[in-house]
Amino acid sequence: MEDLATNDLDTILNILPYDYVRERMIIALVDKNEQCNVYSPNIINIKTYQELSRFLNKPFVVNKCSAEDFNEMLTKSFGSKDSSDSLSEELSDDFDLESFAGNIAPTEDLLNGNNDAPIIKLINGIISQAIKQKASDIHFEPYEDQLIIRFRVDGILKEVLSQDSRIASLVIARIKIISRLDISERRLPQDGRVSLSLGDKSVDVRVSTLPSSYGERIVLRLLDKQSAQININDLGLPKPILNNYKKSLKSSEGIILFTGPTGSGKTTTLYAGLRDLSDSSQNILTVEDPIEYTLKGIGQTQVNTKTGYTFAKGLRAMLRQDPDVMMVGEIRDIETAQIAIQSSLTGHLVLSTVHTNSAVGAITRLRDMGIESFLLSSSLRSIISQRLVRRLCNSCKNEINPSKEAVRLFNLKNNSKVFSSNGCDECSYSGFQGRIAIAECIQVDQTTRDLIHQKASESQIIEHVFKDQPSIDDASRQLIIDGTTSCEEIMRLNNLKEDASL
Repeated sequence: MEDLATNDLDTILNILPYDYVRERMIIALVDKNEQCNVYSPNIINIKTYQELSRFLNKPFVVNKCSAEDFNEMLTKSFGSKDSSDSLSEELSDDFDLESFAGNIAPTEDLLNGNNDAPIIKLINGIISQAIKQKASDIHFEPYEDQLIIRFRVDGILKEVLSQDSRIASLVIARIKIISRLDISERRLPQDGRVSLSLGDKSVDVRVSTLPSSYGERIVLRLLDKQSAQININDLGLPKPILNNYKKSLKSSEGIILFTGPTGSGKTTTLYAGLRDLSDSSQNILTVEDPIEYTLKGIGQTQVNTKTGYTFAKGLRAMLRQDPDVMMVGEIRDIETAQIAIQSSLTGHLVLSTVHTNSAVGAITRLRDMGIESFLLSSSLRSIISQRLVRRLCNSCKNEINPSKEAVRLFNLKNNSKVFSSNGCDECSYSGFQGRIAIAECIQVDQTTRDLIHQKASESQIIEHVFKDQPSIDDASRQLIIDGTTSCEEIMRLNNLKEDASL
C-alpha cells in the first residue's frame, strides 16, 4: 500500500456510511475521474476487504495513510455535505417522537444501508418538540448503556427520551456535521452555531460539545430570534421599574447594570433597551461572549479568549469607534470595570451585567473588585435585578393552607390561603405553565449617591432605596398571595429551604 501524499479533497466524494467509516477507520473516496481509493491508517484484513468489495461493487485501490490525514479526510468528506436543509423537514402535529425513536435500532451490519435518514428525522423531532415545549436547552448525554435526551423547560431539566447507547455516535456526528464542527475531534470541547427554520419560526442554535467517559456530551441552546425583537413595553416588568429603565436609557452618560442568575432574562431585557435606543442618530456598539442575537443597526463584536480578545480590549477598541452607547456582555474583572466606569464618565451610556443575587449586591461586587466608591456614585444610573418564576397552571391549581415555614418565611397570616397544583395534561403534570419576571430596581438619586460615596453598608442602602418601592422579596410574596406561583417555587428559586430549617 502506498503512503498518501496529497489529495485535492474538494474533488472527492465519500461513498461509505459514517458509522462504518468511524468504526473501521476506513474511508472510500471517488475522485472526479470515478477512480475509487480506499484509505486507512490501519492494516485492512481479508474479511474487511471482502466487505468493501461487496459494498463498493467496483475496483478500488487500498492506500495507507496517517491518522492525521485520515481525520482530515473524514472531516472534509462528511463536514462538506450540504446540511442547510437537514433540519427543515416539517413534521406533522401528531408525530410521536417516543414511538419513532423506539423503532430506531442500531444495525449489526454497519454497511447495511445508510442510517442518516432516521437519525435526521429523530433530531428533527427532538428539536421540533423542544421548540413546541418552549425549551431553552437540549441535552444529549451518552452513558454506558443509554443515550439520555433532556429538555430544560422553565428552568427545570426533564428527561424526554432514553435510547440505545449505540446510536449516540450517529446522533452526535450528525449534530456536529450540521453545526460545521470538526467531527474527527472527539478529545477537545468545541462550540458551533446553526440557524434553523421550523415553519415560520426562526431559531438560532448554539452547540457545545464536551468529552465524557462514554462519548461526547452535546448541549443545544435554543435562541428564539423573536425574543431579540421584543418591545421594551412587552417585557412584563412592573410599571415603576419599566419607567425607571426608560428614564435611565435617556441619559447621555452613566452605567445601567443588570443582575441575576443565568437564565433570568437579563439578556432579553438588555436587548430590548438597545432596540429602544437604536436609531440612525446614535452609534451603538456591543462586545459580547457570545453574541446571542443579531440586532439590526447595532455593531456587535464577540470576545475570543484564544486570540486574547477580551471584554477590556473590546471596550478600548470601541472607544476609538466614536460610540454613543456601549454594551458590555459582563463585567468580570477590575480592568473591564475600570474601563466601563471611565467610559460612562466621559460622555457614553454603558449597559452591562454583573452576576450578583440582588441590585444592591452589584454595588458591593464592584467595590470588592477595586472600584472606588466616589467613581461608583458618579457613574451609576440604575441597577435592575430580576428572576424568572414559574407560573402555576391555571387548570389544576388549588387553594391550600400554607406550611408553618412558609408563614414564617413570607410573613403570611395564619389563616391566609396560598395555591399549589398537582399537575394535569395541560401542564404535562409539572404543575406549572410559563414564567413571569420578578424584579427590583435601584434608581440612583442624590441620597443613594451620597450613601454609595460614603461607603454605606448594603443594609443602609436597602433601607433607603426600598422605602417607597417593593424589593424582589416583596414582589415574590405578592405573587404567592395573588396565586400566581407557589411558596415552594419561591423557596426553590431563592434556596430558602435550607434557611428555613435553621
